[in-house]
Amino acid sequence: MSIEIKISLNEGIYLKDPQDSPLGRNIIKHSILLIEDVGFEAFNFKKLAQEINSTEASIYRYFENKHALLIYLVSWYWAWVSYLIKINTMNIDDPKKKLEIIINSFVLASMDNPSNDYVDENKLHSIMISEGTKAYRTKGVDEENGKGFFKNYKELITMVAGVILDIAPTFEYPYTLASTLFEMSNDQLYFAKHLPRLTDIKEKENKYAEVEKMLNYITAKLLY
Repeated sequence: MSIEIKISLNEGIYLKDPQDSPLGRNIIKHSILLIEDVGFEAFNFKKLAQEINSTEASIYRYFENKHALLIYLVSWYWAWVSYLIKINTMNIDDPKKKLEIIINSFVLASMDNPSNDYVDENKLHSIMISEGTKAYRTKGVDEENGKGFFKNYKELITMVAGVILDIAPTFEYPYTLASTLFEMSNDQLYFAKHLPRLTDIKEKENKYAEVEKMLNYITAKLLY
């Protein structure tokens, strides 16, 4: 499926929207590749500038620091997942079926979208699994939350919580379940690869299918 879209993100995250220029899109493309390769701790704008044959100063015209860039990438992913869910559930009335599609989107949102050639969704998904929580598990989270930096995540979880309530109107914890399902979809894939004794998902099996099966099992037990 090829979908040409421009993701709308909070303007406070960036100084200049990288989606609007060739250099900006190149920054996004190679920051994803570099973070996925070396990890967020080892990533910096000097290394990124070398990758794109530009200068650190040119990158600082788009982002104040690498933390802001990580928030941008993570927010892009949250918005991408929301978009996929909306597209894939557009003509679905059954809320149970919708939730199954949502879980599938959580696990398999790494599908490559050829028309967005500056975003490798597969590698961005890998960053979400290994680095995503670093965008908001920080000392500055409350201030950044007050500025609306995590709006895309909230919108995603609110949409999923609404479907949960459509299934079980008296369920007391729709937002908790919605955010837990999203985080579990990433955590269990990470555990399977790096900390296997923390999960029942096996790295050598079809782990994506197993995670999807597990999440559907949990929701069925809680809601149906």
